[in-house]
Amino acid sequence: MNVTLFDLDHTLLPIDSDHAWGAFITAIGWTDPVEFARRNDAFYAQYQAGELDIHDYVRFATQPLRMRGRAAAVAARADFMRTVIGPALRPQATQLVRQRRDAGDALAIITATNAFITRPIADAFGIEDLIAVELECDNAAGGSGWITGEILGVPSFRTGKVSRFDSWLAARGLRRAEVRLRFYSDSMNDLALLEYSDEPVATNPDARLRALAGRRGWPILDLFTTIA
Repeated sequence: MNVTLFDLDHTLLPIDSDHAWGAFITAIGWTDPVEFARRNDAFYAQYQAGELDIHDYVRFATQPLRMRGRAAAVAARADFMRTVIGPALRPQATQLVRQRRDAGDALAIITATNAFITRPIADAFGIEDLIAVELECDNAAGGSGWITGEILGVPSFRTGKVSRFDSWLAARGLRRAEVRLRFYSDSMNDLALLEYSDEPVATNPDARLRALAGRRGWPILDLFTTIA
């Protein structure tokens, strides 16, 4: 069985959806424009440097959602999809997804961005299987039923992507030895899963991954002329 996994941000999208969501909710007045932007940019710099504490970041990033509630969050997400993500869906990326589907591969997006943000993005690419950071909800008796700010289970981040992929296989009654894995990613944060893959593809790679891919002879795919 052939499986193709796609990272999302800067791989299928020329933007970082998580960081863009933070900018979007600031623009619509949900956060303090100076303080939130400062912290959002700091977390993004930590991510790029491979130093992000994903739990701290998720608590920070979901606080405006927790404060506004589910209905307002869902409505804002729809506007985000229309105004930010829609224009970022590039034909090069959709064609790549189509090529791997036409080749008969099982497809999934695997991302460190949370599932609340990324589920409709995966749907826009026509990819049903999404492995994303799952958000814990307060489902106890008398609870809010809404997100708590904590992560549910293993976050799909760095080595956690390998663990979550193995769980994805197990849920389908498959073992790693029974599949051939191709993985497209832009980031050194995904090195563990790239090394776990049979066919790692450095896609719109950052400088460190581009250099590593060159040394290891991995394919390098530049989908976008300009990476935002």
